[in-house]
Amino acid sequence: MFKIVEWKKNTVVMIDQRILPAKEVYLVLKDYKAVAKAIKEMVVRGAPAIGVSAAMGFALGALKVKTKEKKVLKRELKKITRVLAATRPTAVNLFWALERMNGVVESNADLTVEELKKRLVDEANTIHDEDIEINRAIGRNGAKLLKKNSTVLTHCNAGALATAGYGTALGVIRGAIEAGKNVKVFADETRPFMQGTRLTAWELKKDNIDVTLITDNMAGHMMSKGLIDAVVVGADRIASNGDVANKIGTYMVAVLAKEHKIPFYVAAPLSTIDMKIKDGTGIPIEERDTKEVTHWNGKRVAPAGINVLNPAFDVTPGRLVAGIVTEKGVATRPYRTAIKRLFSK
Repeated sequence: MFKIVEWKKNTVVMIDQRILPAKEVYLVLKDYKAVAKAIKEMVVRGAPAIGVSAAMGFALGALKVKTKEKKVLKRELKKITRVLAATRPTAVNLFWALERMNGVVESNADLTVEELKKRLVDEANTIHDEDIEINRAIGRNGAKLLKKNSTVLTHCNAGALATAGYGTALGVIRGAIEAGKNVKVFADETRPFMQGTRLTAWELKKDNIDVTLITDNMAGHMMSKGLIDAVVVGADRIASNGDVANKIGTYMVAVLAKEHKIPFYVAAPLSTIDMKIKDGTGIPIEERDTKEVTHWNGKRVAPAGINVLNPAFDVTPGRLVAGIVTEKGVATRPYRTAIKRLFSK
Protein backbone atom coordinates (compact mmCIF):
# COMPACT_ATOMS: atom_id res chain seq x y z
CA MET A 1 0.00 0.00 0.00
CA PHE A 2 1.29 3.45 -0.91
CA LYS A 3 1.90 5.98 1.90
CA ILE A 4 -0.40 8.99 2.22
CA VAL A 5 1.19 10.97 5.05
CA GLU A 6 3.90 9.86 7.47
CA TRP A 7 6.38 11.14 10.01
CA LYS A 8 9.93 10.52 8.82
CA LYS A 9 13.17 11.81 10.37
CA ASN A 10 11.44 14.84 11.91
CA THR A 11 9.72 15.80 8.67
CA VAL A 12 6.23 15.19 7.32
CA VAL A 13 6.20 13.25 4.06
CA MET A 14 3.04 13.18 1.95
CA ILE A 15 2.05 12.10 -1.53
CA ASP A 16 1.15 15.06 -3.74
CA GLN A 17 -2.45 14.27 -4.67
CA ARG A 18 -2.69 17.24 -7.02
CA ILE A 19 -0.64 15.50 -9.69
CA LEU A 20 -2.04 11.98 -9.38
CA PRO A 21 -2.44 9.81 -11.39
CA ALA A 22 0.17 11.21 -13.80
CA LYS A 23 2.98 11.09 -11.26
CA GLU A 24 3.51 9.55 -7.82
CA VAL A 25 5.54 12.25 -6.07
CA TYR A 26 6.20 12.58 -2.35
CA LEU A 27 6.85 15.97 -0.76
CA VAL A 28 9.09 16.38 2.29
CA LEU A 29 7.74 19.15 4.52
CA LYS A 30 10.13 20.60 7.06
CA ASP A 31 7.99 23.08 9.03
CA TYR A 32 4.39 23.58 10.09
CA LYS A 33 3.79 26.40 7.59
CA ALA A 34 4.62 24.01 4.75
CA VAL A 35 2.15 21.50 6.19
CA ALA A 36 -0.53 24.20 6.46
CA LYS A 37 0.09 25.21 2.85
CA ALA A 38 -0.13 21.58 1.73
CA ILE A 39 -3.50 21.19 3.47
CA LYS A 40 -4.87 24.44 2.04
CA GLU A 41 -3.66 23.71 -1.50
CA MET A 42 -5.00 20.12 -1.42
CA VAL A 43 -1.68 18.31 -1.60
CA VAL A 44 -3.47 16.26 1.04
CA ARG A 45 -7.28 16.15 1.30
CA GLY A 46 -10.01 14.10 2.89
CA ALA A 47 -11.11 14.86 6.45
CA PRO A 48 -9.22 12.05 8.27
CA ALA A 49 -6.00 12.68 6.29
CA ILE A 50 -6.27 16.40 7.01
CA GLY A 51 -6.60 15.61 10.71
CA VAL A 52 -3.52 13.39 10.69
CA SER A 53 -1.57 15.99 8.72
CA ALA A 54 -2.58 18.76 11.13
CA ALA A 55 -1.43 16.68 14.11
CA MET A 56 1.92 16.07 12.45
CA GLY A 57 2.20 19.73 11.48
CA PHE A 58 1.54 20.68 15.10
CA ALA A 59 4.26 18.29 16.32
CA LEU A 60 6.67 19.54 13.66
CA GLY A 61 6.00 23.13 14.70
CA ALA A 62 6.69 22.23 18.33
CA LEU A 63 10.04 20.68 17.44
CA LYS A 64 11.16 23.87 15.69
CA VAL A 65 10.49 26.11 18.71
CA LYS A 66 13.88 26.92 20.22
CA THR A 67 13.24 27.41 23.91
CA LYS A 68 13.52 25.66 27.24
CA GLU A 69 10.64 27.64 28.74
CA LYS A 70 7.23 25.98 28.77
CA LYS A 71 5.36 29.30 28.53
CA VAL A 72 7.25 30.26 25.38
CA LEU A 73 6.49 26.89 23.78
CA LYS A 74 2.80 27.15 24.67
CA ARG A 75 2.62 30.67 23.21
CA GLU A 76 4.13 29.43 19.95
CA LEU A 77 1.82 26.41 19.86
CA LYS A 78 -1.19 28.75 20.01
CA LYS A 79 0.15 30.50 16.92
CA ILE A 80 0.75 27.17 15.19
CA THR A 81 -2.80 26.10 16.02
CA ARG A 82 -4.25 29.27 14.48
CA VAL A 83 -2.30 28.83 11.25
CA LEU A 84 -3.27 25.18 10.82
CA ALA A 85 -6.91 25.80 11.81
CA ALA A 86 -7.27 28.46 9.10
CA THR A 87 -6.57 26.04 6.24
CA ARG A 88 -9.86 24.15 5.59
CA PRO A 89 -13.01 25.26 7.46
CA THR A 90 -15.35 22.35 6.69
CA ALA A 91 -13.25 19.30 7.64
CA VAL A 92 -13.94 18.88 11.35
CA ASN A 93 -11.16 16.30 11.80
CA LEU A 94 -8.71 19.18 11.41
CA PHE A 95 -10.06 20.87 14.54
CA TRP A 96 -10.50 17.56 16.36
CA ALA A 97 -6.81 16.72 15.82
CA LEU A 98 -5.60 20.15 16.92
CA GLU A 99 -7.78 19.96 20.04
CA ARG A 100 -6.33 16.54 20.83
CA MET A 101 -2.75 17.79 20.38
CA ASN A 102 -3.42 20.82 22.58
CA GLY A 103 -4.94 18.46 25.12
CA VAL A 104 -1.59 16.67 25.34
CA VAL A 105 0.08 19.98 26.12
CA GLU A 106 -2.39 20.81 28.90
CA SER A 107 -2.37 17.36 30.47
CA ASN A 108 1.42 17.03 30.65
CA ALA A 109 2.38 20.09 32.68
CA ASP A 110 5.01 18.09 34.56
CA LEU A 111 7.11 17.35 31.47
CA THR A 112 10.12 19.37 30.36
CA VAL A 113 9.98 21.15 27.01
CA GLU A 114 11.99 18.44 25.31
CA GLU A 115 9.91 15.68 26.87
CA LEU A 116 6.73 17.41 25.78
CA LYS A 117 8.00 17.77 22.22
CA LYS A 118 8.68 14.03 22.09
CA ARG A 119 5.25 13.34 23.55
CA LEU A 120 3.62 15.43 20.81
CA VAL A 121 5.46 13.53 18.08
CA ASP A 122 4.32 10.26 19.65
CA GLU A 123 0.72 11.52 19.78
CA ALA A 124 0.75 12.54 16.12
CA ASN A 125 1.98 9.09 15.14
CA THR A 126 -0.64 7.51 17.39
CA ILE A 127 -3.38 9.49 15.62
CA HIS A 128 -2.00 8.21 12.31
CA ASP A 129 -1.94 4.58 13.41
CA GLU A 130 -5.34 4.79 15.09
CA ASP A 131 -6.87 6.19 11.90
CA ILE A 132 -5.86 3.12 9.90
CA GLU A 133 -7.33 0.77 12.51
CA ILE A 134 -10.50 2.87 12.70
CA ASN A 135 -10.87 2.68 8.92
CA ARG A 136 -10.50 -1.09 9.00
CA ALA A 137 -13.24 -1.28 11.62
CA ILE A 138 -15.45 0.95 9.46
CA GLY A 139 -14.73 -1.39 6.56
CA ARG A 140 -15.78 -4.46 8.55
CA ASN A 141 -18.96 -2.80 9.79
CA GLY A 142 -19.93 -1.44 6.40
CA ALA A 143 -19.16 -4.65 4.53
CA LYS A 144 -22.17 -6.25 6.21
CA LEU A 145 -24.46 -3.75 4.45
CA LEU A 146 -23.38 -4.70 0.93
CA LYS A 147 -24.77 -7.71 -0.89
CA LYS A 148 -22.69 -10.22 -2.81
CA ASN A 149 -21.95 -9.32 -6.43
CA SER A 150 -23.26 -5.79 -6.00
CA THR A 151 -22.18 -2.55 -7.69
CA VAL A 152 -21.51 0.48 -5.50
CA LEU A 153 -21.45 4.13 -6.58
CA THR A 154 -18.92 6.43 -4.92
CA HIS A 155 -18.58 10.20 -5.07
CA CYS A 156 -15.28 12.03 -4.56
CA ASN A 157 -12.45 10.08 -2.91
CA ALA A 158 -12.92 8.57 0.53
CA GLY A 159 -10.26 5.94 0.12
CA ALA A 160 -6.76 5.42 1.44
CA LEU A 161 -5.78 8.78 -0.05
CA ALA A 162 -8.35 10.60 2.10
CA THR A 163 -7.15 8.95 5.32
CA ALA A 164 -3.98 7.61 6.88
CA GLY A 165 -4.66 4.42 4.93
CA TYR A 166 -7.36 1.92 3.84
CA GLY A 167 -10.16 4.47 3.59
CA THR A 168 -13.70 5.11 4.85
CA ALA A 169 -16.12 4.69 1.92
CA LEU A 170 -13.54 2.70 -0.03
CA GLY A 171 -12.73 0.94 3.23
CA VAL A 172 -16.29 -0.41 3.18
CA ILE A 173 -15.71 -1.64 -0.37
CA ARG A 174 -12.34 -3.13 0.55
CA GLY A 175 -13.92 -4.78 3.59
CA ALA A 176 -16.68 -6.31 1.47
CA ILE A 177 -14.19 -7.65 -1.05
CA GLU A 178 -12.05 -9.11 1.75
CA ALA A 179 -15.25 -10.80 2.97
CA GLY A 180 -15.61 -12.44 -0.45
CA LYS A 181 -18.52 -10.32 -1.73
CA ASN A 182 -17.05 -9.51 -5.17
CA VAL A 183 -18.12 -5.85 -5.18
CA LYS A 184 -17.73 -3.65 -8.25
CA VAL A 185 -17.50 0.14 -8.21
CA PHE A 186 -18.85 3.02 -10.28
CA ALA A 187 -16.79 6.14 -9.49
CA ASP A 188 -18.23 9.61 -10.14
CA GLU A 189 -15.57 11.88 -11.63
CA THR A 190 -16.39 14.57 -9.01
CA ARG A 191 -16.02 17.95 -10.68
CA PRO A 192 -14.43 20.40 -10.50
CA PHE A 193 -11.34 18.94 -8.75
CA MET A 194 -11.86 15.49 -10.29
CA GLN A 195 -11.05 13.44 -7.20
CA GLY A 196 -13.03 10.49 -8.54
CA THR A 197 -11.23 10.53 -11.87
CA ARG A 198 -7.74 11.19 -10.56
CA LEU A 199 -7.78 9.52 -7.15
CA THR A 200 -10.57 6.98 -6.61
CA ALA A 201 -10.09 5.36 -10.01
CA TRP A 202 -6.32 5.36 -9.52
CA GLU A 203 -6.25 3.67 -6.12
CA LEU A 204 -8.96 1.12 -6.95
CA LYS A 205 -7.16 0.18 -10.15
CA LYS A 206 -3.91 -0.04 -8.16
CA ASP A 207 -5.66 -2.54 -5.85
CA ASN A 208 -7.13 -4.50 -8.80
CA ILE A 209 -10.69 -3.62 -7.76
CA ASP A 210 -13.21 -3.56 -10.62
CA VAL A 211 -13.97 0.15 -11.19
CA THR A 212 -15.89 1.99 -13.91
CA LEU A 213 -15.49 5.76 -14.19
CA ILE A 214 -18.57 7.86 -15.04
CA THR A 215 -19.21 11.59 -15.27
CA ASP A 216 -21.23 13.17 -12.46
CA ASN A 217 -24.28 13.69 -14.68
CA MET A 218 -24.47 9.97 -15.55
CA ALA A 219 -25.37 8.78 -12.03
CA GLY A 220 -29.14 9.08 -12.44
CA HIS A 221 -29.10 7.26 -15.75
CA MET A 222 -27.07 4.39 -14.29
CA MET A 223 -29.50 4.12 -11.37
CA SER A 224 -32.52 4.10 -13.69
CA LYS A 225 -30.98 1.19 -15.58
CA GLY A 226 -30.61 -0.85 -12.39
CA LEU A 227 -26.83 -0.79 -12.57
CA ILE A 228 -26.23 0.52 -9.04
CA ASP A 229 -27.15 -1.38 -5.87
CA ALA A 230 -25.86 1.00 -3.19
CA VAL A 231 -24.11 4.33 -2.72
CA VAL A 232 -21.27 4.75 -0.22
CA VAL A 233 -19.62 8.13 0.38
CA GLY A 234 -17.38 9.68 3.00
CA ALA A 235 -17.94 12.87 4.99
CA ASP A 236 -16.07 15.99 6.02
CA ARG A 237 -18.41 16.88 8.86
CA ILE A 238 -21.58 15.29 10.25
CA ALA A 239 -23.98 17.27 12.42
CA SER A 240 -25.48 15.75 15.57
CA ASN A 241 -28.79 15.14 13.75
CA GLY A 242 -27.16 13.12 10.95
CA ASP A 243 -26.94 15.87 8.30
CA VAL A 244 -23.78 15.23 6.27
CA ALA A 245 -21.37 17.67 4.65
CA ASN A 246 -19.40 16.02 1.88
CA LYS A 247 -17.92 16.94 -1.49
CA ILE A 248 -20.16 19.09 -3.68
CA GLY A 249 -22.54 16.88 -5.66
CA THR A 250 -23.16 14.41 -2.84
CA TYR A 251 -26.61 15.85 -2.11
CA MET A 252 -27.59 15.37 -5.75
CA VAL A 253 -26.51 11.72 -5.61
CA ALA A 254 -28.48 11.19 -2.37
CA VAL A 255 -31.66 12.61 -3.93
CA LEU A 256 -31.24 10.35 -6.96
CA ALA A 257 -30.65 7.34 -4.72
CA LYS A 258 -33.82 8.09 -2.76
CA GLU A 259 -35.85 8.36 -5.99
CA HIS A 260 -34.55 4.97 -7.16
CA LYS A 261 -34.87 3.29 -3.73
CA ILE A 262 -31.14 2.69 -3.52
CA PRO A 263 -29.56 2.77 -0.02
CA PHE A 264 -27.26 5.75 0.51
CA TYR A 265 -24.61 5.13 3.16
CA VAL A 266 -22.06 7.47 4.72
CA ALA A 267 -18.80 6.04 6.09
CA ALA A 268 -16.85 8.15 8.57
CA PRO A 269 -15.05 7.91 11.92
CA LEU A 270 -16.71 9.27 15.04
CA SER A 271 -14.19 12.14 14.95
CA THR A 272 -16.03 13.45 11.86
CA ILE A 273 -19.27 13.84 13.84
CA ASP A 274 -19.53 17.33 15.31
CA MET A 275 -21.82 17.07 18.33
CA LYS A 276 -21.62 20.84 18.79
CA ILE A 277 -23.56 21.43 15.57
CA LYS A 278 -27.33 20.90 15.78
CA ASP A 279 -27.94 20.43 12.05
CA GLY A 280 -26.44 20.94 8.62
CA THR A 281 -27.22 24.66 8.51
CA GLY A 282 -24.45 25.19 11.07
CA ILE A 283 -21.73 23.54 8.99
CA PRO A 284 -19.37 26.09 7.35
CA ILE A 285 -19.02 25.55 3.60
CA GLU A 286 -15.65 26.34 2.05
CA GLU A 287 -15.69 28.43 -1.12
CA ARG A 288 -12.69 27.62 -3.30
CA ASP A 289 -10.79 29.39 -6.10
CA THR A 290 -12.98 29.99 -9.16
CA LYS A 291 -10.13 28.87 -11.40
CA GLU A 292 -10.94 25.28 -10.41
CA VAL A 293 -14.13 25.78 -12.46
CA THR A 294 -12.96 28.11 -15.23
CA HIS A 295 -9.64 26.39 -15.99
CA TRP A 296 -8.46 22.86 -16.72
CA ASN A 297 -4.76 21.94 -16.63
CA GLY A 298 -3.95 25.65 -16.45
CA LYS A 299 -5.97 26.49 -19.56
CA ARG A 300 -9.15 28.58 -19.53
CA VAL A 301 -12.24 26.63 -20.62
CA ALA A 302 -14.89 29.20 -19.64
CA PRO A 303 -15.49 32.72 -20.98
CA ALA A 304 -13.35 35.41 -19.36
CA GLY A 305 -15.27 37.51 -16.85
CA ILE A 306 -18.02 34.93 -16.29
CA ASN A 307 -19.59 34.78 -12.81
CA VAL A 308 -18.58 31.62 -10.95
CA LEU A 309 -19.52 29.94 -7.68
CA ASN A 310 -17.34 27.13 -6.35
CA PRO A 311 -18.55 25.73 -3.00
CA ALA A 312 -16.40 22.73 -2.15
CA PHE A 313 -19.12 20.93 -0.18
CA ASP A 314 -22.87 20.53 0.12
CA VAL A 315 -25.07 19.18 2.91
CA THR A 316 -27.16 16.02 2.57
CA PRO A 317 -30.08 15.89 5.04
CA GLY A 318 -30.04 12.92 7.38
CA ARG A 319 -33.46 11.83 6.11
CA LEU A 320 -31.75 10.76 2.86
CA VAL A 321 -29.07 8.70 4.63
CA ALA A 322 -29.79 4.99 5.15
CA GLY A 323 -26.94 4.57 7.63
CA ILE A 324 -23.79 6.21 9.00
CA VAL A 325 -21.02 3.62 9.23
CA THR A 326 -18.48 4.26 12.01
CA GLU A 327 -15.80 2.27 13.81
CA LYS A 328 -18.27 1.63 16.66
CA GLY A 329 -21.10 0.39 14.46
CA VAL A 330 -23.79 1.66 12.08
CA ALA A 331 -26.13 4.47 13.14
CA THR A 332 -29.62 4.60 11.60
CA ARG A 333 -32.50 7.05 12.01
CA PRO A 334 -33.32 8.71 14.35
CA TYR A 335 -29.72 9.89 14.25
CA ARG A 336 -29.56 12.07 17.35
CA THR A 337 -30.28 9.05 19.52
CA ALA A 338 -28.23 6.59 17.46
CA ILE A 339 -25.17 8.82 17.33
CA LYS A 340 -25.24 9.42 21.09
CA ARG A 341 -25.43 5.67 21.58
CA LEU A 342 -22.30 5.15 19.44
CA PHE A 343 -20.34 7.73 21.43
CA SER A 344 -21.29 5.95 24.69
CA LYS A 345 -19.88 2.59 23.53
